[in-house]
Amino acid sequence: MNSEEEFYDAETGLESDDSCEVSFKDALVFDSKQVTDGSTTQENGVWERRKTLPAEMISRNNFSVWSILKKCIGMELSKIAMPVVFNEPLSFLQRISEYMEHTHLIHKACSLSDSIDRMQVVAAFAVSAVASQWERTGKPFNPLLGETYELIREDEGYRLISEQVSHHPPISAFHAQSLKQEFEFHGSIYPKLKFWGKSVEAEPKGTMTLELLKHKEAYTWTNPMCCVHNIILGKLWIEQYGTVEIVNHSTGDKCVLNFKPCGMFGKELHKVEGHIQDKSKKKRRVIYGKWTECMYSVDPKVYDAYKKSDKKTGGDSKKLKQFCESPVCEEADEMPDVQETVTVIPGSALLWRITPRPPHSAQMYNFTSFAMTLNELEPGMERLMAPTDCRLRPDIRAMENADIETASSEKERLEEKQRAARRERSKDEEEWSTRWFQLGTNPHTGGEDWLYTGGYFDRNYTDCPNIY
Repeated sequence: MNSEEEFYDAETGLESDDSCEVSFKDALVFDSKQVTDGSTTQENGVWERRKTLPAEMISRNNFSVWSILKKCIGMELSKIAMPVVFNEPLSFLQRISEYMEHTHLIHKACSLSDSIDRMQVVAAFAVSAVASQWERTGKPFNPLLGETYELIREDEGYRLISEQVSHHPPISAFHAQSLKQEFEFHGSIYPKLKFWGKSVEAEPKGTMTLELLKHKEAYTWTNPMCCVHNIILGKLWIEQYGTVEIVNHSTGDKCVLNFKPCGMFGKELHKVEGHIQDKSKKKRRVIYGKWTECMYSVDPKVYDAYKKSDKKTGGDSKKLKQFCESPVCEEADEMPDVQETVTVIPGSALLWRITPRPPHSAQMYNFTSFAMTLNELEPGMERLMAPTDCRLRPDIRAMENADIETASSEKERLEEKQRAARRERSKDEEEWSTRWFQLGTNPHTGGEDWLYTGGYFDRNYTDCPNIY
């Protein structure tokens, strides 16, 4: 196996909360997504997106990840080769596009006249963007240098292009834009990961930028930290933690979200709490919920009164079994049971609710309905898209069809082709040239960022590299 393959386990998932039944009787509703039949109109009539993968996922029971990772404790996982059996049949570029699953929230923000109301919905979108990680136990395929992925969703009103712009370090850049020039959403992602014996800790690198063009507003934030437990033994599960600050660079409004760590007794598992403040630092709304379920907002005075009342009545005193916190331990980290779903404070507004997974999701890499569609080749699409698109990768296609031998051999072939191309460039002292993005400065943060140069959807791909 290739020792230069990057390890992307930041995206793996956790045990499901089967008790996700929240009472909405006391809540207003900001989340007004329309339920559709999953079909979309094409030039040749009506074409329905698939609702399942070509084959069920294969068992990983006969493979030991410990034999690969045992020498890597405390190291950054930048050059670890993993057997293809631990993958899911998507590229990391396709995984990035899952940020767009709840695009209806962006459209909702565009429609609101008040900046605080817009910030509430943008905050919900930032949380929803990481919700697809829930239960995902496979790692996506590492993109080849120059690999791309395009996603056009006319029913949701946007199109997206992403490109692998760097191999060492691995950096993926993406740019999504509204088909009606309402918004742009873009960023570049460089995940840094460390293995701690039982878990993988992922530090997100890269800034998310959302521009609401009608309101001339730009919001930026960085995704939370995450920790994937039981890499060696037991059921994989994930917690996300850390402070996420969403800044409206036009108004000075800020939303501070605290993704709470699991804690000693698991009482905070999945929870997200925070507040929105205006430019004078006055607290305007409190945000609360779980990134695996839903998010609400409520008036700060109502929230404070509720918390005081809850303390007087004692709250929920149920404690869960403490799990092993040692970085290296022979026993698995027991995933704490979820004690409750989100308790709705009277007067709250529902901002977002997660889309239920399909009933066969567990046999399909725990994919969402949205993820099921990402590697599908729509009719007539192959002749239009760039030859570097993920959908054309033979190893991912073989993995999707449960052909592990072909997936493994094709993966090794593509990696060797990539190494050979790098040797040729080195021999000729050539630098790799990105095709659709260039390194520049984020105009809102002043930080270094990969920015889309345009032109992809003009469909001129004559100078695209031959990477497959």
